[in-house]
Amino acid sequence: MATRGDLTIDRPRSLTATVAERLRQAIIDGDLPLGGELSEIGLAADLGVSRTPVREALAMLQLQGMVTIVPQKGTYVFMPTERDLVDLCEFRIVIESKAIYFAMARDRDATLAALKAAVAEMDATRERHDPVAYSRADTAFHEAFLRHCGNRYLQESYALAAGPIATLRNQLSAPLAGVQDRSYVQHKQMLEAFEKGDVMALDAILTAHILGTRESYVRALGEGLIGTPERRQPTRGQAPGAP
Repeated sequence: MATRGDLTIDRPRSLTATVAERLRQAIIDGDLPLGGELSEIGLAADLGVSRTPVREALAMLQLQGMVTIVPQKGTYVFMPTERDLVDLCEFRIVIESKAIYFAMARDRDATLAALKAAVAEMDATRERHDPVAYSRADTAFHEAFLRHCGNRYLQESYALAAGPIATLRNQLSAPLAGVQDRSYVQHKQMLEAFEKGDVMALDAILTAHILGTRESYVRALGEGLIGTPERRQPTRGQAPGAP
């Protein structure tokens, strides 16, 4: 008798899901800036699809906290307040601090391999001076703890904020001089602590790292480093996220 898993049918991703992922990545990468207005017509033209999947994708992204839909006015990339930034970083401290303990205890080898891969990618992106790619590696580093913690409730809770977390990491950290240099040193320290099995030291470094991140975010917000000209929407005809 076939097991339930044997009966699983792989279904192709829907067009709406594909559009949502493209727009999500464009927001994370800064191609669509924080607070920027999103035109269904313009996005549909850039992506080569009808307005329906774009509208449905934007509704999906609203549930993920990536966009804000204002009835009778328009749709915008989310724009955090200072309170939002503080709350999100406090959320990260709670979730990630617990995840590192579980990942160490339940899936240490796989977590360590993922952390090493993320740091190796950070090295490569620093050599080629690519802050956006660095931010992606940074995201992979932190998400490794969640992926290997073995607790689906922690994973699902984190997933609710994963998009905004990755977006802020790129759009608010990258523009500030020295932030990614400090981030790199702290990630190397976290990797070393995890490799040694010193979860208490790792927890302390992680907490200090996120608190420093909060200060950087608030500073970037205060200095108006949001929606800068070089981060505005792509040239018409180029799909968001396209190389």
